[in-house]
Amino acid sequence: MSEYKKKSFWRKPEGITGALFLIGLLVGAGILIPSIIGSIIGFMSTGVGLAVVLGVLGLVIFMGLDNKFRTLISYMYKSTMRWITGLFIQIDPMGILKSYVDDLKSNLGKMRKQMGKLRGQMHKLKEMILNNQKEVQNNLKLASKARDTRQEAVMILKSRKAGRLKESNIKLDALYKKMEVLYRVLSKMYENSFILSEDIEDQVRVKEQERKAMMAGHSAMKSAISIIKGDSDKKEMFDRALEAIADDVSHKVGEMERFMEMSESFMSSIDLQNGIFEEKGMKMLEQWEKETTSLLLGTSKKDIISQANDDSDILDLSEPMKQPEKMGRANQYDNFFD
Repeated sequence: MSEYKKKSFWRKPEGITGALFLIGLLVGAGILIPSIIGSIIGFMSTGVGLAVVLGVLGLVIFMGLDNKFRTLISYMYKSTMRWITGLFIQIDPMGILKSYVDDLKSNLGKMRKQMGKLRGQMHKLKEMILNNQKEVQNNLKLASKARDTRQEAVMILKSRKAGRLKESNIKLDALYKKMEVLYRVLSKMYENSFILSEDIEDQVRVKEQERKAMMAGHSAMKSAISIIKGDSDKKEMFDRALEAIADDVSHKVGEMERFMEMSESFMSSIDLQNGIFEEKGMKMLEQWEKETTSLLLGTSKKDIISQANDDSDILDLSEPMKQPEKMGRANQYDNFFD
């Protein structure tokens, strides 16, 4: 929560409504004032009128200079704009978090299918590499026999074929390593996203009850009095914590969806049947590897890439995909309400 940068009112949906309202008010004033300026001047020509106008002007100046009054007017204005905006779009942080849970569950299903598809491609690729290695050894043996029997043409043919298969395997090995990076990243993202979904559901379930209890004893008048006294509005602070969670989750869901799109693009660029893959897909994944931060993976990103490139750390594709468990760990968003 300490790292969360609070969005200004004007950057929120209700801020856009507020800006449009102010623009409309200024336009209306620009049209209305010229038409009544004569009446105002006529009213001020009398002693009573002048006293009234000066009194109103003095009151406006006094209220404008009074910090508590300005804060109160600002609170009332923002509350009104928030209410109006809420009639048309979802701005309640609790409702937004619920929609993110639905998005995460949908994405988790898609991600699991992607992982299954990728595992299938990796099995095929591994088989191709092993078959190529066998072919290399077979062709080298035939080339050796041809050399011994002085069949130079056969020896050259088999040697060249073995060389081409070796070159092919170098490329296929590089592709396999990239696919392994992709699979390990998807596995970790799946695990972290599953836990993220569980954490949000827990927070929504618990905090929804707390919010209901808070709203039962809450009123606009109490909030206004608290603000005039200079105290924090408990509801506002509570909603700010929910907004911080929603903001964090939105970035993580966005990262999850972007990586899924990239992985789908990468996999669609590979034609294992014909031994073809596009360099564009490889470069896209390499660029992601070079990016410094990942909200979903955190510090484990570098470890995952290192594991994929470590020949001694073999990925067991025969092992079934595990379903993550949240048991025994704290909710990552509990400290947002401290």
